[in-house]
Amino acid sequence: MSDAELQEEEREVLLSIYDGDPAFKQLTPTTFQYKYGEDNDMKSFLLEISWGATYPTEKPTINMDTFYNKHIVEEVKDKVVSHIEAEAEQWLGSAMTYTLFQSVQEHYTDLVFTQPNSITDINSQASRLKIADENQQVEETIKKPKKEHLSKAQKRKQWNKADGKGERPRGWNWVDIVKHLSQTGPRSEQES
Repeated sequence: MSDAELQEEEREVLLSIYDGDPAFKQLTPTTFQYKYGEDNDMKSFLLEISWGATYPTEKPTINMDTFYNKHIVEEVKDKVVSHIEAEAEQWLGSAMTYTLFQSVQEHYTDLVFTQPNSITDINSQASRLKIADENQQVEETIKKPKKEHLSKAQKRKQWNKADGKGERPRGWNWVDIVKHLSQTGPRSEQES
């Protein structure tokens, strides 16, 4: 069987196995996600597996950089990816997506053991690292412009100039034609 036929067969099997499972999601015909842990839990994460054109003869692409995983520390992400890569190495040439998802499920507690339990733990851990690179030093030397602070009277004056939505009334900058003509005087015949 060709790789495309194997992929189609595995796709059907995955959809039948995970039918009705809210943790499983198929993004594209070759990209699948599975969520581990409970919502609003600091140890929950989303694992994304994408198949290449020659999958299953080559390993799938593992993605842990989804927005849902923003709270997961890099150490845990690297641990999950290395675990899956090692597992995928054993299953080259055969359907392995279900096996990879199940392997992470079985080793979930070991994989997220180093993940902090709260945001404050993550922040304290990050503050201890203090990594200084060139970009960080450049950002510190560039000072941000100060925000203009207005008094209540200045804010009220700006508010009154506009209609509350930031728009001025129609014709606020129009010239009064009658007043303009009265200042310039009538047009004489000699000028034309």
